[in-house]
Amino acid sequence: MSSAAVTNIAIGILVLAFVLYRQLTTQRLRENYRLPLILAIIGIVQFAAFLKGHPRDDGGIAAAVAGSLVIAAVFGAVRALTVRVWRQDGVLLRRGTWVTAVLWVISFAAHLGYDYLIAGNVVSGKNGSSVGDATVLLYLVVTLTVQRYLLMLRAERQEAAGRLATEDS
Repeated sequence: MSSAAVTNIAIGILVLAFVLYRQLTTQRLRENYRLPLILAIIGIVQFAAFLKGHPRDDGGIAAAVAGSLVIAAVFGAVRALTVRVWRQDGVLLRRGTWVTAVLWVISFAAHLGYDYLIAGNVVSGKNGSSVGDATVLLYLVVTLTVQRYLLMLRAERQEAAGRLATEDS
């Protein structure tokens, strides 16, 4: 495994650990997309570096990236169902469950597994990194954004219907 691949995976694991911590602690639920935006910028830089050194296989890369991002969206939607949302002291709060954490780990593994199944060793950069390694942050951006959007939507609907919990239960 190349140093670029190790770096990309290490960054992805650090981000995943940070995300898991934030998902499992009580956090304010806001329509703030600052973290996904920062991760998207870093992810685009990583992916651009990968594209500079890849052999010409645009179809394989496109299939790997598109499929992976669809998986990200699906996992984000499913995980949103496992997160508790409530209003306390006028503040909208959320906290994930152990199921949320398990789904995060499975989601991360699905991203890398899908990349290996679709792209395998055929689509790799000159530095030996794979499409999955190079797009791990983009994957996290999509899955985080879908989850947050659906949580906000659910909270708005529950509040409008008078069904939003007023404390963590």
